[in-house]
Amino acid sequence: MNDHTHPQVRRVGVVGCGLMGAGIAEVAARSSYDVVVVESSPERADAGRSRITASLQRAEAKGKIDSAADVLDRIRVTSDLEDLADRDLVVEAIVEDEETKTALFRDLDRIVTSPDAILASNTSSIPIMKLAVVTSRPTHVLGIHFFNPVPVLKLVELVPSLLTDDETTQRSREFATSLGKDPILCQDRAGFVVNALLIPFVLSAIRMFESGFATAEDIDRGLVLGAAHPQGPLALADLIGLDTTKAVAESLYEEFKEQLYAPPPLLARMVEAGLLGRKTGRGFYTYDK
Repeated sequence: MNDHTHPQVRRVGVVGCGLMGAGIAEVAARSSYDVVVVESSPERADAGRSRITASLQRAEAKGKIDSAADVLDRIRVTSDLEDLADRDLVVEAIVEDEETKTALFRDLDRIVTSPDAILASNTSSIPIMKLAVVTSRPTHVLGIHFFNPVPVLKLVELVPSLLTDDETTQRSREFATSLGKDPILCQDRAGFVVNALLIPFVLSAIRMFESGFATAEDIDRGLVLGAAHPQGPLALADLIGLDTTKAVAESLYEEFKEQLYAPPPLLARMVEAGLLGRKTGRGFYTYDK
């Protein structure tokens, strides 16, 4: 019998099997958790399963894990949200849209049966309180924000809301640590620690480029060679996705009304044109698809 004061997390659920969801599912299964991943349709579930399989096969080929097959045995990908009923912790990693996320948290609250279960969001910008208050268990809702690529980057931001209880935060910290991650604790403000610092920096670089002050290549080279950044801010925006960059900027601007968070017109035009960066083959740079 579990000690009720500190129930063990054994069964993990992930909603969304895109880049982030697949990565979260992979690291949980690699750390011996039983994982159920839910996608919005059978087709997307198949695509998600393929994405996880490919990543695990690469990890096995590089000698990072012994057996991709063993890890895959611990992951079930489905398109039925009801399959999350028995989970101890569920991480939401769907589209960065407040209405879609709040609707999902209402569903999770109804579906996940254990009163001790933790409902977490991997949001990078939406205040956790907005998700917590639509559930009947706001004490058990918090942000567990992973960074892309999830199997590689060590950081996790833990974001309790004003209503999250200490035990939920502590259990989430233990969960993140068990995945080999280094958690940092931050308050429930849009952007948390990393994006609240990173996004204005990226937007400044976009404004600098937009004004004709310097080329994209020279701006990026300046930060790589002059500030030891692993990549420049415009290349980073292309990697994050210009749509995501814009969504996070808008969420930050909505929260703080500070000009430095406002998306520059060029960013808005590029998103409208479908030039979203690496994933579409063209952003500030051109990529081979």
